[in-house]
Order: sequence, then structure tokens, then C-alpha cells
Amino acid sequence: MKTELKNDVMIITLDDGKANVVGHTLLDELLPALDQAEKEAKAILIVGRAGIFSAGFDLKELQKGAEQSRALVSRGYELLHRLYGFPLPVVSACTGHGIGLGAFILLASDIRIGVAGDSKISLPETAISMQLSPLLIEVASARISKRHIIRAAVQSENYLPDLAVDAGFLDEVVDAADLFAKAFEAAEKLSLLPGEFYAKNKLGVRKVSLELMGKNLSS
Repeated sequence: MKTELKNDVMIITLDDGKANVVGHTLLDELLPALDQAEKEAKAILIVGRAGIFSAGFDLKELQKGAEQSRALVSRGYELLHRLYGFPLPVVSACTGHGIGLGAFILLASDIRIGVAGDSKISLPETAISMQLSPLLIEVASARISKRHIIRAAVQSENYLPDLAVDAGFLDEVVDAADLFAKAFEAAEKLSLLPGEFYAKNKLGVRKVSLELMGKNLSS
């Protein structure tokens, strides 16, 4: 992971050379980067690597045992709660597949711009015999269209980019060559809004969801 401050936008690039899984190593870098952004930036832009935004939790970490699994999941939920209530504008450039927690990071972002093509976005929990926690259900219910919530959250449907816009995972789809410029432009534009009132109104709109998420951080 690397960070760069450009024109008041903190660019956070996720690139582990593989599937951009979310493990303790990534979280040890990403959570402090959010702290830094609050102090130095006026918006953040999260970018994946070519072909993959994030494949979600690191399954190798989850398979180490119940205690280790709970610890990682708890930190992942902390990340989602933090992003959903982050006082600065949050833009995500979805460079490819967004699976599981990767898709939830998109749902927690304010603006999501995806790349055209055959990449898939999905919530695979049902398909892999896992139950969605109350926190994840709250995020999904708040952002996914009612017309798609069963297909996405219960039936584990794989969404191609254009349908992902209709479902609520993405706001816009552009060509790969234009993705970063378009996403940075969106973040830069939002950074010009009065930050104090962006934060107040964002937190006001999401108040109920954030309170419910906060009560279920360990669920």
C-alpha cells in the first residue's frame, strides 16, 4: 500500500501484487493512513491494482483459528465503520474485481467509479456458507437498491460493472484508461466543498446506520 497527497486529496493505493486481500498487514497501514488523511487532506481516493480492487478478507488469516479469525474480522469491521462515517469525502476507484469485504469497502465509500469490462462485484457469503453479520447487513441495506438486495446479499449474485451501477455498488463505469483521472477529478471536486458541513451532513444522513454498526462492531 502507498499513499500520496495531491491537491488536498490523499490517494491510497492498494497493491499487494496479488488479490489485495485484507489482512493485518494491510490494516496496519490503512487505518493509520486514514488518521493521516484526516489531518492533512480534504478528501481521500482509494485505488486498487489493475484487475482487482480487493478480494476481501485474507482467507489464510481466517483459517488460523477462531481467535485469530475474530480478531481480523473485528478489525475489518472497524475499517468499514470508519470509512462509512469518515468525515472527509471518500472516493473509490474500482479497478477490477470487488469481492466480499472489497465490495463492502465500495458500499462504504461516498462515490464509486468502476472500470468497464468483465470484472465482478459480489457478496459471496451465502455461496461460501457464511452468515452476514448485523453490521454487514446494515451497510448492504443502506447502499444496495431494494430491487437487488436479495440477489446481492442473499443469492450471492456476481455483478458485472454496468449492473453493479444499477444495484448500488458503483455510481459510474468508465474505460480503464480514464478511471484514475475520473476518480481523482471526483475526489478533487468534493474536496472543494466546505469540509465542516460535508462532515456534519454526511454523519447526519448516516447517523442511524452508524449507530447500528457501532453496536455490532464485534458481531
